[in-house]
Amino acid sequence: MLQQVPFAIIEQISSALNVKVTGFSFASGGCINSGGHLTTTKGTFFLKWNDARKYPNMFEAESKGLKILAESATLRIPNVIQTGVAGTYQFLLLENIDQRKTANDFWKKLGEQLAALHRISSSAFGLSFNNYIGSLPQRNSMHQSWTSFFIEERLKPQVALASSSGALQAETIALFEKLYQKLPSVVAEETPALLHGDLWSGNLIADEVGNPCLIDPAVYFGNREAELAFTQLFGGFSNQFYDSYNNTFPLERDFNTRIALYNLYPLLVHVNLFGGGYASQVFSVLRYYV
Repeated sequence: MLQQVPFAIIEQISSALNVKVTGFSFASGGCINSGGHLTTTKGTFFLKWNDARKYPNMFEAESKGLKILAESATLRIPNVIQTGVAGTYQFLLLENIDQRKTANDFWKKLGEQLAALHRISSSAFGLSFNNYIGSLPQRNSMHQSWTSFFIEERLKPQVALASSSGALQAETIALFEKLYQKLPSVVAEETPALLHGDLWSGNLIADEVGNPCLIDPAVYFGNREAELAFTQLFGGFSNQFYDSYNNTFPLERDFNTRIALYNLYPLLVHVNLFGGGYASQVFSVLRYYV
């Protein structure tokens, strides 16, 4: 299927790495990017690409995020080999991770390693550059307050997008305005933590020896409770993971009361990407808190 990879991308990779590209096989999944295993005379890599005009700087931001996570030396992260723009396409070439069955201590290690990642802090919430959550732009302007960051950089941009498209009803938007007033008395103010930012089961794999490896980040410094809440949105992780995390870096006792609140952000993202029943889920959460 090599002919399905844009020739301009193959040319750039061949020239930059001084290799001959010999084959390509598509990977399953993914609704934003095309991607798969690229075979060359210097080994196999993972390549993904999309329309640079539709998602400007997406892979440049992802590349930066992957490097930040890798530099933390806490979790296995695929190495970035090359990123670039070729014609109307942008691409990201990564170390290929041969996925295997999870090791017996997979979830325990993930809990310990994610806790170590969250120990890495910053002077403020946010990041020095913007990135994406799925195919939607994600703003990361710096704030001294987590509540302010959560409202201004996470909830409000998604609410505005859903409002302009008609995906949210006026009653729901009015409830958000009430929530903004209430949040400071509900949300925990913790030290900024380095987050993967899009941590659900689809962005977690087991590497060649069955250890945890994270992919497709939406990195920023935020409240670690938001990350742990995100892991529970689509079925959750093993209880071993949560026990291991808490043993390493204990959460506040009332964390469970805020899980649905933090997940308003990914739910809003899904409202804007897919519509459907996600809007009713958002409304239900708001009614509970407001």
